[in-house]
Order: sequence, then structure tokens, then C-alpha cells
Amino acid sequence: METPRKKNPKERPGGRVLADALVAQGIDHVFAVPGESYLDVLDGLYAVSKSLHLVTCRFEAGAVNMAEAYGKLKGRPAAAFVTRGPGACHAAIGVHIAQQDSTPMLLFVGQIPFAETDRESFQEVDYRRMFQPLAKWVTQIDDAARIPEIVAHAVDVATTGRPGPVVIALSEEMQKQLVSVPDIGPASVSRPHPDPAAMAKFIELLKGSRKPLAILGGSGWGETGRADIGRFLAAFNIPTTVAFRRQSLYDGTHETYVGDLGVGSDPALVAKVAESDLILALGTRLGEAVSQGYTLFDLAGGVPIVHVYPEASEIGRVFRPALGITTDLAAFAALAAKLKPGPSRWVDWTKELRALRMKSYAVPKYSGPLNIAQVMRDLEGLLEPDAILTCDAGNFATWPPRFMNFSDGQRFIGPTNGAMGYGVPSAIGAKIAFPDRQVVGFVGDGGFLMTGQEIATAFHHGVAPIILVFNNQMYGTIRMYQERAFPGRVSGTSLTNPDFSKFIDAFGGHGEVVTETQGFAPAFERAVASGRPAVIELRMNPEQITSRATIADLRAAAGKPAAKPKRATHAGRVGKPGQGRAAKR
Repeated sequence: METPRKKNPKERPGGRVLADALVAQGIDHVFAVPGESYLDVLDGLYAVSKSLHLVTCRFEAGAVNMAEAYGKLKGRPAAAFVTRGPGACHAAIGVHIAQQDSTPMLLFVGQIPFAETDRESFQEVDYRRMFQPLAKWVTQIDDAARIPEIVAHAVDVATTGRPGPVVIALSEEMQKQLVSVPDIGPASVSRPHPDPAAMAKFIELLKGSRKPLAILGGSGWGETGRADIGRFLAAFNIPTTVAFRRQSLYDGTHETYVGDLGVGSDPALVAKVAESDLILALGTRLGEAVSQGYTLFDLAGGVPIVHVYPEASEIGRVFRPALGITTDLAAFAALAAKLKPGPSRWVDWTKELRALRMKSYAVPKYSGPLNIAQVMRDLEGLLEPDAILTCDAGNFATWPPRFMNFSDGQRFIGPTNGAMGYGVPSAIGAKIAFPDRQVVGFVGDGGFLMTGQEIATAFHHGVAPIILVFNNQMYGTIRMYQERAFPGRVSGTSLTNPDFSKFIDAFGGHGEVVTETQGFAPAFERAVASGRPAVIELRMNPEQITSRATIADLRAAAGKPAAKPKRATHAGRVGKPGQGRAAKR
């Protein structure tokens, strides 16, 4: 409902107008690293502290990742504030995550005084040029009277069509400017619904299929849309995959769930996609990870694709569909859920794909005292029904989706752009968004030492996520590619790490080190019982580079003899375990 306009609003400084504009738009959380370039906004946020919670963070990348995770889970944007120059540069990675993950988010950047533009003033950057390829919209406010208008439009842009990040620079003197301007509330706008003719064509294509496959992805579904599309897919018995790191969209325990398509997917599932005679691309862009490097589908549309997406420009961008439906995803799901299924012609096909999923899900006997697959299975049984799991990037990130089935009430999120440093801040952002839900973050040792200091933010704001650090002494993903291209020539990918349990101890949290499989469950239970932010370090076997291959396997495939891996000693040691770089980067 639109906020009533005041006939004669009192004069307010721009910093206060901005704070009030955020409140009027329903923004209730700001994640920030303070800077002198937006002191007046900080004062404005002080004035609205009963309506808008300010989360003080330790690093701009962490702050923006928290805001991104908040928006991803809530389906509506949070705001991040950073200072000019270096602060904006640090924040850019979170903007890139929000763009490629289609997450609604607002980033505000303090700016130099407008009068000093183009003099290379202290920390001056042209943010329109800097963020143009990374954000959905970039602008700057130089007139305080336009703050309500621009903030309202920014929220609209961030949340409609394909959601994404909006960046707004705030010139310094504008924040001090006194203006008399009314607040503007959200607009009531109906979302686009599917064309009835398109829905009829959709049903016709589905009825003619014998081996359909649904790929569920993207953002903007909402809880109702997620439930509706789940009912449709289950009722029609359609084998359903989720796109890269989109496990939150479907019940992994359901008999129609057949796995994920992305980095680390089951090769048997990938091979079966070629047998499908109808691809239902629901909410996914069919990007590089899902399409296995744009090789999985025929660009000319030899196998029919039904592409359902909220942004028309994305439909047919790479793969030409037999049918494209531009629609709000929740609106499509609502109509799909009302469709009446007939006799299924693909019962055996669904069972075949489900059997592949269960075979991949089975726990192998890995060498070494700590079987990460069994740890994931144990964790699955220990999680609360509405637990939220966040994930960093790296080879370790393929273990949870393979060996865990996330149930209907649980959520699993991670950066589809493969950005390291996401795991810890996103877990904190998730816990701030849902303080009463259990939150567990997955991160490698490489990613943890990028943004792990944000655990201080958890203490400062009284939330207690549990962080699992997968420690294998290396940037694992890069080491994997290195071994494939240059077997045995290890260069730049080994890591030296601290004792992560002592790291959290220094903050007053709960720390555990797990070296054997049977030690994990009691360690996790102690972490939960502590009620404090916790870190559980999993000391992995560095030789097991992925859940499907060892370093020896990679070297053998490259035609090189396997060398015995060097093991490091722990605590005060050289070369302690760590984990990999971003997916395929």
C-alpha cells in the first residue's frame, strides 16, 4: 500500500530523507562498513533505528554478501552501504554475485562532493562507469529532493523482471542539503501472467513428450510460487533437476528429484539429458554451468525447450526455444499447479533418473579416517526441518549437494558466479534474516581466510551460525585443473593455515576439530548446544581432491605417475589443509 504523501513535509537533510525513503520502501536491514563519505546518512539511520536495523560489518565484501544472502532468502532487497573508492571496489564482488544470481539488492556508495567532480579528488570514482557491467542499474543522487523518487525506482528495478542489484552513489554535499519533500511508498503493480495461448501450447508439448526433464532455477519464485511449482512437478511425475546451487527450489527427498545440473554434477545424469525429448527450463537462464559450457542442449532447438522466464530478453538468448513464456514465475506456478495430470507416459523414465540420483547419493568408502560423504549424511540427519545452509565456492561445495537431500522446509544457497568468500558472511546474513532458524555455513579454508573475520559481526549482533571449514591444505578447484593440465607441477595452490578452532576461540565462540568420521556428529551437537557462533574444522584427506576423483586419478588420466602426497603437520605447521577456488575459475 502506498504511503500517504504529506501536504507540507518539514525540511530534512538529505541523509535523513534517504533513511526515511528506505523505511517507506519497506527496507528493514542495512549492512554497512561506515565511512566519512556518508556520515549524514549514518545520522539519518540513527533517527530511524526503531524501523531499520543497521548491521555494522568488518569488510565491504562481507557486508554486501550479507545483504545479497538476505535478499536471496527473503525475496526482497536489503541495502548495503559502503564508502567511496576502496570501499566501493571491495563491494564490487557482492554486486557481481547479485547480478549473476539474480538477487534483488541495493548498494549505496558515498561519493565525493559534486563540486569536485573530474578533479581526481580523494577516492573519486565514476560509479556509473565502474558498475555499469555489474549492476542492473547505476545512478547518482546530486539533488536531495529526488531521493524518494530514485530510491522508489531503484527498488522497482531491483525486484521486477529478472531481479538484480542497483547501485546508487550519494554525493557528499547532497546529504546535507535541506529539502521539503514527501516520502514515497511502494507501488501496487500487477505482475505479468502467462499468455493463455502459451499455456495451451505448453500443455500440448508436455502431452506429446515421453521423456520430459524439468530444470528448476532462478530467483523470484517466492514461497507460494515454490510450493505451487513443486505441486505441479510432483503431480505430473516429471523428473526434476535444480540448476547450479538452486537446491532451495525443490524438495530433494521427493521421488521426482533427480539431482542438480551445474559444477560437479553426476556424469550419468548429464549423459541422460541427451535422451530427453522435452526440456522444461523453469526460471533458469540455462547459463554456462547448467548447460555444461553451452554443450548440453542444441542451440538451434533440435530438442524442444520450453523456456519460462520473467525477462523476455533472456529467452532464446543462447538456446532457441520451441516455446518461450515471459511471466512472473509465481504466476506461472499458480497456473501450472491447477493443471490436471493425465496418465503419465514417462513413469519408467522418472524412475530411471531417480535411480541414478540414489546411486550417486550412496556413500562410497573413501580412504582416510574422515569420510566427508558420511559426514554430510550425518549432518543431514542432525539438521532442523527448517535449517538454512549457505555455501562458499570451491571443490568442497560439491559434497553437500551430492550426499545430502535438502527437505522441503530447508534452504541451501550459494554464489552461482563461483565467488569465494561468500560462505561466512552469507551465513551471518541468513541468521540475521531468520534469527530463530538453524544456520550452517560451508566454506573451504581458502574462502574462510578471505572473509572469516566477519564472524566478529555475528558476535556483535548476537547471532550464532555454525561454520564448517573444509580443510585440505590447498585451493582445491585450481589444484584440480592444475593437475589435469600440468600433472605433478604444483604451483601457487598450496596453503598454510591457522588452527581454525583456536581462531573462533579468540572471539569467545565454540571451536571443534574433526579428524575422524565418528567425531563429527558429537562435535556438531556440542556446537549447537553451545548457543555461540561456532567453527567446526574438518581436516580432509588432501588426496581426495573431489568426491569423484583423487589427485592420483587426475595424474593417471593425464598420463603421469602418481606421487605420494605430502602431508603437513598441524598447529604451528607448514602447509595445513585448505580448499579450492571458485568453480571453473
